[in-house]
Amino acid sequence: MSRHRLTDEQWEMISGLFPAPARTGRPPTDRRQVVDAILWILRAGAPWRDLPEDDFAPWETVYGLFNAWNADGTLDKVLSRLQANVIDAGELDGQLWCIDGTVVRAHRCAGGGGKKVTRRNLQT
Repeated sequence: MSRHRLTDEQWEMISGLFPAPARTGRPPTDRRQVVDAILWILRAGAPWRDLPEDDFAPWETVYGLFNAWNADGTLDKVLSRLQANVIDAGELDGQLWCIDGTVVRAHRCAGGGGKKVTRRNLQT
């Protein structure tokens, strides 16, 4: 399962970016475990409910923190910091970007052209 987890060096780079947990309420979930769970979901393409319970925090917790961190820009900062480190190390070309050219065909009535209508003879 280690290929779906951050290395210690990567975690050290981003650990300070996450907002502090609330002082009241339940004990906070380990942030590294939550980030690893988010990475697992994004890499596997699985639904949130299929998150392995043995290895990660509960899916509801992971999903809630994912939404909160996405809304406040924390995940954007994490991505920028990790990308910058990889680009600085020369492991990634900063000018190379890949765009998915997948085509998804829709039914012809989904193309915006109205449905075929049978006209009635108005003279009868």
